[in-house]
Amino acid sequence: MKKIKHVFFLLGAVFCLAAACANGSADNALGESEPKTTAQGGSMKISIKITGDNGEHTLTATLAENKSALAFAELLEKGPLTVHMSDYGSFEKVGSLGTSLPRTDTQITTEAGDIILYQGNQITIYYDTNSWNFTRLGKVTGLSQAELKAVLGKGSVTAVFSLKE
Repeated sequence: MKKIKHVFFLLGAVFCLAAACANGSADNALGESEPKTTAQGGSMKISIKITGDNGEHTLTATLAENKSALAFAELLEKGPLTVHMSDYGSFEKVGSLGTSLPRTDTQITTEAGDIILYQGNQITIYYDTNSWNFTRLGKVTGLSQAELKAVLGKGSVTAVFSLKE
């Protein structure tokens, strides 16, 4: 009887591996995903076009290496995502994704440039600090806190997130 159980277990494992390979997926047999990287092996980059009271600016961000950021990248593979973002608490812009992503919340203190998933269906771009249980999606690069605050402005903005080529 033990041999039969082992055979079924092995067949199940082979089936899972074959299914993952057949889909061309980066998922392993346990359903976990490797972080998406560029062809050069670096972390995946996204572009964020911000349109608001201070004009139009394009930001670059590096995605985090977690299942939430991977799900966000997969969402962006379908095409650019436009999010209308409002100011909240004088430290972030926040807007609805229109869908839910998996959460990997941990207690963190944000910094200017952090891109955070909040409650699974909201995306935020921080221009100051805040501490809470959040899921980090990525980080805007190349701007100081003052520069980022100037780009995001005081009012609402429209942000268009897309994969960087």
